[in-house]
Amino acid sequence: MASDERDETDERGGAETRPAKAQKSEQTRTLILQTALRLFQERGYDKTTMRAIAKEAGVSVGNAYYYFAGKEHLVQGFYDRIGAEHGAAARAVLDKETDLETRLAGVLTAWLDIAAPYHEFAAQFFKNAADPESPLSPFSAESQPAREAAIALHREVLTGSKAKIPAELEDILPELMWLSQMGLVLYWVFDRSPERERSRRLAARGARLTNRGVALARFRVLRPLVHEVHELFKDFLPGMAETATARKRS
Repeated sequence: MASDERDETDERGGAETRPAKAQKSEQTRTLILQTALRLFQERGYDKTTMRAIAKEAGVSVGNAYYYFAGKEHLVQGFYDRIGAEHGAAARAVLDKETDLETRLAGVLTAWLDIAAPYHEFAAQFFKNAADPESPLSPFSAESQPAREAAIALHREVLTGSKAKIPAELEDILPELMWLSQMGLVLYWVFDRSPERERSRRLAARGARLTNRGVALARFRVLRPLVHEVHELFKDFLPGMAETATARKRS
């Protein structure tokens, strides 16, 4: 009887430790990612090694590689984290506003708020991310999950608004809106105005222009132009064709 009780206690103890182990694992992963971002800011992306990241984080090199296969995967982890934080911050406007311009301006401003602590890192990092063949590019195959999540957020901006969206443009417009956000990101990277005030003005004006463009898209004669612009981006920006194919399969 005592043996049975001991076995049951051991099993319960093992079950109770699994959440704790999962929590510790996530804490270690977060620590490695935060350490990497700090070192990227201080030393630059190219000069930061996985060994240096592991040393600063207080973990073994093998442990660092267990959570992230390389520096590129750390950047993808950063993309995923900032995307999740952006989605959460955007809820403040998406859950209460139905005006398209207000929703989009709120979502773009939320991104600027979330990204603010990483501005200096972004300036150093851009020379790597700007290479369309780099796995760090937002248009790369490696960035596809983060890209699709961002496009899905813009799809929600549209579908939750009171704007009337032509059915044939429902899939195209969120991608074009995300591309306009990438333009904002590029401007933000080099924006040296106080509190990135110029980027915030650009976000507001961009939202206003998008709202007008969507309103004009109700006219059938203008829809071919929207399709043509989308085809242009899909043909010449790496990763866009893969995103469109993945969306059709889902």
